[in-house]
Amino acid sequence: MPLTTRHLNRYRQIAEVLISHGFGALLSQVGLDRHLGLPWWLFRRDEPDEVETTPAQHVRLALEELGPTFVKLGQILSTRPDLLPPAYINELIRLQDQVPAAPWEPIKDRIEQELGKPINALFKWIDPVPMAAASLAQVHAATLFDGREVVVKVQRPNIKRNINLDLDIMYDLTRLAEERTTFGHDLLEIVEDFAIFLKAELDYRREGRNADRFRANFANEPHLYVPQVYWDYTTDRVLVQERLMGIKIDDIAAIDAAGYSRDRLASHCARLIIKEVLEDGYFHADPHPGNIMVLPGEVIGLVDFGTVGYLDSTDQLKLVRLYIMAVEMDVDGLVDQLIRMGVAGATLDRAPLQRDIRRLLIKYNGVPLKNLRVQEVLDDLRPIVYTYHLRLPNDLWLLFKTFVMMEGVGKKLAPDFDIFAVSRPYVKQFMRRMWLPTEWGPDALRNLTVWSDLFTDFPRQTNRILTQVERGEVSLNLHIAEIDKTVHRLDDIANRVILSVLLAALIVALALLIPTVNLSWPWALLTWIIITSFVVMCFLALWLIISIIRSGGRL
Repeated sequence: MPLTTRHLNRYRQIAEVLISHGFGALLSQVGLDRHLGLPWWLFRRDEPDEVETTPAQHVRLALEELGPTFVKLGQILSTRPDLLPPAYINELIRLQDQVPAAPWEPIKDRIEQELGKPINALFKWIDPVPMAAASLAQVHAATLFDGREVVVKVQRPNIKRNINLDLDIMYDLTRLAEERTTFGHDLLEIVEDFAIFLKAELDYRREGRNADRFRANFANEPHLYVPQVYWDYTTDRVLVQERLMGIKIDDIAAIDAAGYSRDRLASHCARLIIKEVLEDGYFHADPHPGNIMVLPGEVIGLVDFGTVGYLDSTDQLKLVRLYIMAVEMDVDGLVDQLIRMGVAGATLDRAPLQRDIRRLLIKYNGVPLKNLRVQEVLDDLRPIVYTYHLRLPNDLWLLFKTFVMMEGVGKKLAPDFDIFAVSRPYVKQFMRRMWLPTEWGPDALRNLTVWSDLFTDFPRQTNRILTQVERGEVSLNLHIAEIDKTVHRLDDIANRVILSVLLAALIVALALLIPTVNLSWPWALLTWIIITSFVVMCFLALWLIISIIRSGGRL
């Protein structure tokens, strides 16, 4: 990555924050000190703590100081217990996305620039004080000229530019970590997934399409309402949609005062997420209380569709099978299913994993479903996931996070709320549906076509392979893991050894030549050349020694 002045300034900011939280040695290990031209000892300095702070807390505090991009990264990592130990997950869950509101003038300029008209030609009234402010955007109440009440979601000025800068730096640091550390193997894939997720969240047209899709999916559900998107007022950076007037789902006092049934509201919320998962395969992945409102008639109003998850029919069936196996205490079947899903590797040592899963199932065996807590089950799963390097797709981790949020909402509304009891009939209905020809028929037809092609091509392919074997044209290619890095490392060692020998030879030769020249002042040209060359060779030798020491004493 070309290090422009802007990149260098941001790099230095990142380095200062990480160093202040005790991560200087880590930055030195990836070679950031050499990139920035900062003294190496600065990266070995750790700031003393006035109060005792754990490494996990330092990570959270550093991400909050580094700004929106890094806060979003931490929030994504908080849903990935396969990547981080439980202590770090528990800290990252606490990351705050609260920032002061941006001044009104640049926000107004952004709206006018995006919609191509003066603000007073777009809205009859708009409140310059935002209803809510986050790191990426803020929301303002407004009224259209026809009297419709709307909310205007506006992307913060320069936020896209700043995020792209941070993503550039993340990519650069990731490549350095992969080259120079043992923990950087999967980092590039994580950063690539994160970049896709974050750029999608910055596209408000996509968020509007998500809202339209949810509205279509729940067209026959009288107890869910999705606000209308006004596409004439919507761009990539500005989203205008219907304003919902209701009570926040966690405002229990207001709900009681309005005479609404908390049990029915909890049931509506549960049916919402279960339908999303088991019927639509398309779910709202950020159902925190601020995004759920209670409208007149005990209707659930849902807003903010920037983060959604996807499950195809195969994923749905796999999840239901895992659920049934867990209920039946089928530990062997659970491990087999995890391997088939690609969550666990085929070479996994099954015995320890089976033992830990059995202990977990025994803990919850016989516990009434109404007494089970999704959050508690997830907390018990995290150490197992991390210890055995189980890798679930991002959408499944988003689903777990969604269930935890919805359970929290349900428990606030009705302490005896039982999400498992509500889900049981949906699971049975889903399993019956999976047996219908309309569900398995298309897959069977596609597989039949594949087998037909295989049988048709088999004689021709066999004849071609046998001919190549007879002519000696078949070759065997082997790939040894990590061989490229090993060869690269050996090449570096050889280069340093050769450089060391050459420097030593030149220093000795020049040292022997010095007594043979006239050292009386002024020096002749030959004397200048020999003395200067000797000094330069000594400095190069000193540089080589320092670089070897800084790399841990390795050649």
